[in-house]
Amino acid sequence: MIVTLKALKKILKRLREQNKRIVFTNGCFDIIHAGHVRVLKKSKKKGDVLIVGLNSDKSVRKIKGKKRPIMNERDRALILDSIKYVDYVVLFDEETPYNLIKEIEPDVLVKGADYKRDEVVGADIVIKKGGEVFLVPLLKGKSTTDVIEKILKKYGKDRF
Repeated sequence: MIVTLKALKKILKRLREQNKRIVFTNGCFDIIHAGHVRVLKKSKKKGDVLIVGLNSDKSVRKIKGKKRPIMNERDRALILDSIKYVDYVVLFDEETPYNLIKEIEPDVLVKGADYKRDEVVGADIVIKKGGEVFLVPLLKGKSTTDVIEKILKKYGKDRF
């Protein structure tokens, strides 16, 4: 379900009353690939409810440059929402999800293993609350940049 932070906070209150384990991961998810799906699947296995923080278009441009995102935030959110491991998708405008993590206070924070535990944004918040930071091993050659480069190499400026 695609939700606002305000709506998500109400949902989280109810979930916590039911002692549900809340898992959070985030990213741009510009072109969904097998590496993304792996992170989402492993994330879901760490708890009862998976929340995905999705960088807004504005946020992606700040991080990746003016040529990104390839897909707009609405489309990216709809695709994420259709993946069976994902329970909630919430957009954020900042370059990092730090403030979002502070609001959500997940029990588990998941990122790809291209980060070290002490580099994961929000790890301090989760650990301070007694939570867990989990790093998912990456799939070699599976990144949005790799997908874009492969398309450009194969097709260049030619039309499909």
